[in-house]
Amino acid sequence: MDRSEKKMEKKSEINGHAMPSSASTQEEKKKKRGFKERLTRFLSRNLLVILTVSGVLVGVGLGMLVRGMNLSKAQMSHFAFPGEMLLRMLKMIILPLVVCSLVSGAASLDTRSLGKLGGIAVAYFLVTTLIASGIGVALAFIIKPGVGAGALNTNSLGLESVSSNKETTDSFLDLARNLFPSNLVAAAFRSVPIGAEADGMNILGLVLFAMMFGVALRILGEEGEELIRFFNAFNEATMVLVSWIMWYIPFGIMFLVGSKIVEMEDVVLLVTSLGKYIFASILGHIIHGGIVLPLIYFAFTRKNPFSFLSGLITPFTTAFATCSSSATLPSMIKCVEENNGVDKRISRFILPIGATVNMDGAAIFQCIAAVFIAQLNNTELNAGQIFTILVTATASSVGAAGIPAGGIITIAIILEAIGLPTNDLSLMLAVDWIVDRTTTVVNVEGDALGAGILHHINQLEMKKHQQEVAEELEEVKVESVANVQAEEETSPLVTRQTKVPEGMPEAIDKDRNSL
Repeated sequence: MDRSEKKMEKKSEINGHAMPSSASTQEEKKKKRGFKERLTRFLSRNLLVILTVSGVLVGVGLGMLVRGMNLSKAQMSHFAFPGEMLLRMLKMIILPLVVCSLVSGAASLDTRSLGKLGGIAVAYFLVTTLIASGIGVALAFIIKPGVGAGALNTNSLGLESVSSNKETTDSFLDLARNLFPSNLVAAAFRSVPIGAEADGMNILGLVLFAMMFGVALRILGEEGEELIRFFNAFNEATMVLVSWIMWYIPFGIMFLVGSKIVEMEDVVLLVTSLGKYIFASILGHIIHGGIVLPLIYFAFTRKNPFSFLSGLITPFTTAFATCSSSATLPSMIKCVEENNGVDKRISRFILPIGATVNMDGAAIFQCIAAVFIAQLNNTELNAGQIFTILVTATASSVGAAGIPAGGIITIAIILEAIGLPTNDLSLMLAVDWIVDRTTTVVNVEGDALGAGILHHINQLEMKKHQQEVAEELEEVKVESVANVQAEEETSPLVTRQTKVPEGMPEAIDKDRNSL
């Protein structure tokens, strides 16, 4: 063995251990660098989600900490101020977002596609809400939250009674009146009272007007192009504002959740008294949001629904903290488009409508509340009354305001429809701050999955249309080739240039010889 080889062996082996070569160290460095890059990419992509979830957790801890300080009302309002500012920001952006997104969405789709997608969306909303109502009624009869709670009333919990003097027919007529507001400016801050409330945006009327206005602009053609471009630009500018507001969400949510925990009075008494009702409602939301809606999405798209939902953690957290479908709409539109790749025309058309009319979570807790109050008053419900609860809950959830405690008022419509007293509604209001959180999450989940289903159907339609166009082009090409061949065969210019057939030269030579 040469000396140089021995030296190399000594260098590569120290104390009997093989030293790594330069190639292996480079590979390790690449792996480390690759891991760091993946980690930084993951953090940059999911930073807002991590901050939002952290905001909720920190808010819970902060609320527990401040709860023992016995704050005065003024101090409480100061503590809740950052959370209040978040709600005000989100509500501020709702009106321009809903109107501009629906006008641009309806104008960007042709009338045929709009009608088809709109029909599928309405069918999806009705079917899912009806299933949700069925789950609510079934769970109420299985768990029986009102049985044994006959002694429970509003006075035992120190609550004020809530009553509604409206007839069921009047409530549904008010729903129709809200669809066609007499004054669009007034509709931005006031609605016809369904149940007992008049304040708040008439979003139902604004949604219908914006849709019809978008269709009208589409029909106008070139004359409407300038206004469509205006609404498109307005919509994009609104989405930029939404992206700015979203970075405030983690901070605002922290104080929003913390202030709610500080405001809680006797939680133990409420949970022990109405624990079965709370459990039935949250279980219904888990079944519908965790099993039924994902299955419907999978049945249509054959894709993993949970990978779709994983991109929507920020809007779900916002829904949980704000208890408002309308306030969640800005972040939902942004995340559905950017994280899940849903077509802007679909998301900006369907999500504002869903935030207004699709209330699966509300339908579940409304049905459970109606059966709960019937059991509380020792009233046996017959098949006709159960059917009335299902239909009324499905219909009245359309008119439920997308605001905190918006569904409580619509329970009064159901109770009036089946002839039960509305005095015990304050029991629902006492625990609504718990139940309304999961209610809102299920509401916005239904909207998002509906947008995903419509996006999938739209993509299939586009592929089918492209294939048809390609087949038509192929047929045109084949016909044009056949025509060219036919022209070549019959053209006198071509026939003159045809080759002389075999045997012809011999005949010509014979004729020459004979001459």
